[in-house]
Amino acid sequence: MTEVKAAGGGDMPADLKGAMMGFVNELKGFRDDIQTKLNAQEQRMTMIDRKTAIRGRAPLSATAEVEVPHQKAFNAYLRHGDDDGLRGLAIEEKALSVAGDGGFLAAPQVAQTVQNSLFSTTSLRRLANVVTIEGSVYEVLVEKGEMASGWATEAASVETANSQLDRIAIPVHELSAMPKASQRLLDDAAFDVEGWLAERIADRFSRAEAFAFVRGDGVDKPRGFLSYPTAADATATGAQIGFVNTGLSGNFPAAAPMDCLIDLIYALGAQHRANASFMMNSKTAARVRKMKDADGRFLWSDALTAGQVPQLLGYPVVISEDMPDIAANAFAVAFGDFRAAYTIVERPDLRVLRDPFSAKPHVLFYATKRVGGGVTDFRAVKLLRFA
Repeated sequence: MTEVKAAGGGDMPADLKGAMMGFVNELKGFRDDIQTKLNAQEQRMTMIDRKTAIRGRAPLSATAEVEVPHQKAFNAYLRHGDDDGLRGLAIEEKALSVAGDGGFLAAPQVAQTVQNSLFSTTSLRRLANVVTIEGSVYEVLVEKGEMASGWATEAASVETANSQLDRIAIPVHELSAMPKASQRLLDDAAFDVEGWLAERIADRFSRAEAFAFVRGDGVDKPRGFLSYPTAADATATGAQIGFVNTGLSGNFPAAAPMDCLIDLIYALGAQHRANASFMMNSKTAARVRKMKDADGRFLWSDALTAGQVPQLLGYPVVISEDMPDIAANAFAVAFGDFRAAYTIVERPDLRVLRDPFSAKPHVLFYATKRVGGGVTDFRAVKLLRFA
């Protein structure tokens, strides 16, 4: 036992010595009690942290169940043909992956990349009315002629005749592309197979769509607006696209070449001119942009900032290489409100089928989507004929 000495060096009285020992024991017990409580608090905080971490991972886990497994399964399918993950998701998440004879639905990132590319090209898709459907045919009712109208008074009413309606059906057709890659390239983990596939599909789809929307014959493909019946604007009916002649076969008139463009603008109804655009190919644009008015000012105005389009006589110009060149009787320039004139219909899904056998040792990816198109308002577009 520790001996407690008095301040003067003598022994401490017994009663004081007992009191001091009691105080030391109480202090030691208090310290032990505090340490025990701190240990218990630390243990409780550790359990709370673990629960918080688990709760914090729950939203990420939920997102992963929707996106990450499907993306990983689709990547495995592209690289190695492993379709077990996609078939499992087809059962668990029917909205994400569908197995069938046509392959598997592409990952959302691939489908969105392809769709964005289609809208960013010079295709008519940028101007037209685009409708997404789930069936195989899109039907729309259009009016023939103008709707009748009249004034009514308090004493008598005026009965107006109903306008006649036409039913236009636009079917969807299967558009396909078949990019090819080597298995060695697919085995390379650093190779972005999804990005590569989306780029190849978008390039092929955009070129095929752009041609079909302008010059397609409607047989197993969309019908282009240049394939519809035409007539001189003064005599065109509700099922014909009106045209204006340049006055010279295969060329603009030498004296006043801009006059036929002005006639083309005002051949279009006033209700459509506000949203109208010119459409022509690069060769025609090279001819038109050299035109000047009587004061020597160019009719063509170049875009001042990125993302804008040039203008001709105050209206936007869209360059489409699928428009015909200037030639005798060619419809080389179109002007119209294409959103009202032309409708594009499409199914939202993009399917991909992996084929490692047809082109060994390469792997083919057969990608398909369904799209259609057709004119829905013949009055909303006019053509310039070089005749």
